[in-house]
Amino acid sequence: MSARKIVHVDMDAFYASVEQRDREELRGKPVIVAWRGKRSVVCAASYEARRFGVRSAMAASYAERLCPQGIFIPPDFTRYRAVSRAVREIFLRYTDLVEPLSLDEAYLDVTENKVGLPTATRVAIAIRQQIREEVHLNASAGVAPNKFLAKIASDWRKPNGLFVIQPAEVEGFLAPLPVGRIPGVGKVTEQKLARLGMRTVGDVRARTLEELQRHFGRYGQRLYELARGVDENPVVPNRPTQSISAEDTFEQDVLLSEMEPMIRRMAEKVWAASRKEPRSARTVVLKLKTADFQIRTRSVTPTVFPASAEELASVALSLVERAPQAPGQKFRLVGVGLGNFSEPEAKAEGLLFQE
Repeated sequence: MSARKIVHVDMDAFYASVEQRDREELRGKPVIVAWRGKRSVVCAASYEARRFGVRSAMAASYAERLCPQGIFIPPDFTRYRAVSRAVREIFLRYTDLVEPLSLDEAYLDVTENKVGLPTATRVAIAIRQQIREEVHLNASAGVAPNKFLAKIASDWRKPNGLFVIQPAEVEGFLAPLPVGRIPGVGKVTEQKLARLGMRTVGDVRARTLEELQRHFGRYGQRLYELARGVDENPVVPNRPTQSISAEDTFEQDVLLSEMEPMIRRMAEKVWAASRKEPRSARTVVLKLKTADFQIRTRSVTPTVFPASAEELASVALSLVERAPQAPGQKFRLVGVGLGNFSEPEAKAEGLLFQE
């Protein structure tokens, strides 16, 4: 087990909370940060809106049906980035080992901290208090011996919570968790694990490395380690995003001509995730996996980058025409991604979500 002390800090409903902080009339109301319209996706939803089932990356039109009384606020990324910088400055008072994941969450390695606090828990308490006092927002935090566990812990008592997993508690904490809490275990892998009799992390831990590798290939090694709470990935400060992507593996193989709804859904997820990245992507990627597990990718760097999820989907769909296929060939997976990130050009951020 690693001797590291890791804190994962996750701002609660970040964009929506900034809006509620700055506009008193929005407090306690179901706030949805998104442009209205079928071409928009939800960037964030307040906890009042989440009670109606509204979630990030959801189509704004669907969110409006779920929560007719929702108050739609257009995103203001310039303001969100300023708040994110203020929060990051607080992190840096305690450690230089800060790895931002997006504008609203980050890993901190506080194995050694700048202010001499005796425990990582005390560091997390101090950080959350300073965020509340200086930025006037709530943050949840998880404290654990590694990144994998710290991220699970930060979600454990959301919103506005703190949860600590001590090294001696790792095995007992993980054992009853559903396998879906393991990073990399999506719907399809979860179903495969269930067919093999593994529904909890404890079930996975009971299997040998050889058995997991036989069924899951190289990912079997990762499953074996995470089920035991082992994650040696270090906190890497200032690591730039290489790509943002979303994939879907189908329960039944489909023809390329049947994929448009799936591609549009993946584009919505990628678009919403990209709004949390301070830099701009230049390249759109389409990934396909055939029924016999051959991977094909196509990419394009458009002269004018998509300005909405709908436009991103259109570019991805244009790449379908460039994907070679045999008559009647079927596919088991589709993915949409963004890559080739660079610093954003000076432009009006608010225009990004307009139709």
